[in-house]
Amino acid sequence: MKLLTQGLGAEEGLIAIYVENPPSMSEYHNLQSVQSLSTGEIDIINQACGNGWRKVFNVYAKILAEWQHRDHHFTNFKRWQDYRDKVLLQGHSQEALLFSPPNFSEKNYKFHVIAGRTYAKKLLQDHIFTNSLVWLDEEFAIDKVSNLVICPYLDYRQLSNIKITRLVGLLAELERTST
Repeated sequence: MKLLTQGLGAEEGLIAIYVENPPSMSEYHNLQSVQSLSTGEIDIINQACGNGWRKVFNVYAKILAEWQHRDHHFTNFKRWQDYRDKVLLQGHSQEALLFSPPNFSEKNYKFHVIAGRTYAKKLLQDHIFTNSLVWLDEEFAIDKVSNLVICPYLDYRQLSNIKITRLVGLLAELERTST
């Protein structure tokens, strides 16, 4: 049985970040695929769903800004805010925010990040990972076989700037070991 990939952003690309639940708007609850956002849609979600989703989008853009991956077109922007407002999770972007469990066999994304230890442990109970997942501490884990990092949820209090730097370091480590 083929797993259904549900989320927002590009259908394939450099990175997918997985969170458990979509925004609490009816148009995102029955997604059957990865749906690209249009310009201004992030603002609409923020207004409808509140501060929590604003933080998710801001932290996602900050991760990309700090990462500065050579194959990601974030490098065309000087500020993470500009990238968030003009490109983040749109069809021509290179990232996705997914609400379905990772499907590593599809190879649609080079790197995978599961945001939230509780969500990751729930997925672990469903035996979604191989034996190559290594917990580094209570908040971060890495699976070099699947190019996967588990990190705190995309919220300033949980994934502070210092922890974003650590996440980016783990993604860089995956890049070095996968080439």
